[in-house]
Amino acid sequence: MIASYLVNHGYEVTSCHSGDRAIDTIRADAPDLVVLDIMLPGVDGLSVCRAVRNDFSGRILMLTALDDSTDEIAGLETGADDYIAKPVSPRLLLARIRSLLRRSTTDSGESHDGIDGNGHVGENDDDDCIGIGSLLVDRASRRVTVSGEDVRMTTTEFDLLWLLASNAGRILSREFLHESMYRLDLSPADRRIDLLVSRLRRKLGDDSSDPDRIKTVRGQGYLLSRG
Repeated sequence: MIASYLVNHGYEVTSCHSGDRAIDTIRADAPDLVVLDIMLPGVDGLSVCRAVRNDFSGRILMLTALDDSTDEIAGLETGADDYIAKPVSPRLLLARIRSLLRRSTTDSGESHDGIDGNGHVGENDDDDCIGIGSLLVDRASRRVTVSGEDVRMTTTEFDLLWLLASNAGRILSREFLHESMYRLDLSPADRRIDLLVSRLRRKLGDDSSDPDRIKTVRGQGYLLSRG
């Protein structure tokens, strides 16, 4: 039913009914977005996400059990870009898919919801490349390097890093980051931004217990240090 609904709204859809088939299809087709059910038969959705994430840069939307925060956290920790609890209406799923895919529009520099295409708050900068110490973030090629070494990023990881880097030295609240990334209000229990920051720190070689690069400002938000 969901596949037909998405096709009727202009999307090209490939359905897979087992985890093994999903892994093969994602690797072969490199889709723009994958809707991944945690409860897939055979290889489960978390294992599928873990298997493809290092080589797949598209978006992954995880379908989790109703109100199961363990599934939600596990999905984000294995590399999912977002999650939504089942049962989910086709209309809500479509809205979340559109939200995830819309980020490619902001990559082109188009203004969106009062935030410019560079992710800046209140200022414009046409530069597509930001260098901060050994960190280089290139928006045009969506490439990240640390000390000249490539660091592979998922779409969502890159988007958050660009947002932080283009506002380096500024404290950005969790509410602002969440709304910028997901176009949704932040609920008190939502840990998406925190888990994304943890993933970024790990990939950038930042010590999570005493980070030098992405700092937590207690009660205010996150800040990417200028040096």
